[in-house]
Amino acid sequence: MSENIFNSEFLLAGTNKVVRNRSVLAALTNKQSNDDGSLTEEEVKWLERRAQDGFGIITTAAAFVHLNGKSWNGELGVHSDEMLPGLTDLASRINSHGAISLVQIFHGGMRAPTEITGRTPISSSRNRTKQSSTNFSRAMPETQIREAIQWYVDAAIRCHKAGFDGVEIHGAHGYLITQFLGKKTNRRLDEWGGTLRNRSRFLIEIVRRIREATPRDFVVAVRISPEYPSCGVTIDESIEVSKLLLKEDIDILHLSCWDIKNKTQYKNEQLPITEIFSRQFGEKLTLITTGSIWDEGDVHEAFNQGADLIGVGRAGIAHPDWPRRVFSADNRRPPFTKLHLSKADLSPKFIDYMRLWEGFVDG
Repeated sequence: MSENIFNSEFLLAGTNKVVRNRSVLAALTNKQSNDDGSLTEEEVKWLERRAQDGFGIITTAAAFVHLNGKSWNGELGVHSDEMLPGLTDLASRINSHGAISLVQIFHGGMRAPTEITGRTPISSSRNRTKQSSTNFSRAMPETQIREAIQWYVDAAIRCHKAGFDGVEIHGAHGYLITQFLGKKTNRRLDEWGGTLRNRSRFLIEIVRRIREATPRDFVVAVRISPEYPSCGVTIDESIEVSKLLLKEDIDILHLSCWDIKNKTQYKNEQLPITEIFSRQFGEKLTLITTGSIWDEGDVHEAFNQGADLIGVGRAGIAHPDWPRRVFSADNRRPPFTKLHLSKADLSPKFIDYMRLWEGFVDG
């Protein structure tokens, strides 16, 4: 299967949409958006290039659903209808090249800095955070939780109006949804905390409401961190949450693994995370796996673990045509020169951001 990653189509059965190959450009922070969250030509250009050069699914950078969830300067916004002209242009340009287009909808929760939002960060509970001038987040009252669910729903409706094929709900990496899922960060005693079912309620309600508000052929994906110790997310509970998501008819579950080769303890075995989920769900749930995937061996490994679709981040930054290049001798790793990255349609701002990744930019 691996050698045919560029040519092998994949049906997202619930939507009847066909992905032209098994490759996914994962959501990537690039800090190229305007201060108000609107798209720049530089950001549209770099995403369109990867659609043009062969990726099956193109996912935007994390896009905040409300101003109080913005977590870094240059972040994309889907919080307002004022964003629609740029979003519509982006969707059209991605889709014109035959790729499936997804927007990753996001709220930073306690990781949305006061210096950016001008507000005390919100979260499932009052949690210690360096992002607040008071060093703590504010626990969301139930009325705001219900408002927040609507922020995600409104963002998804906006993405559908713009012409995107779907959304990926960002439930990973310690942001707001993870803060609700984790037993360490969610210490509520009401219907939104305590048991796993209650801690999952925020995510489940978002999925359910988006399903109700959009056509069935609109793709609903969810990205999770199956293990996230600082929030108290465990592999066992992530399996149970995924069973609940399956009942809500999600189209894709995206596993954020950091490194697909790493193994974790599950039922007296040490196994890669993707293999654990594949054994549990088989063909019942479409799986994307991401985590340090660069070359042919990594692709073989991901498919052998049971992944349906292969997500890449840094490889896609460096190589817009990675789905074609992955099996060639020219699929090299970092460091990359500024000239190479510029030719790959990274703006100077994006290149400067990639300097934060040690060893990625040469010089």
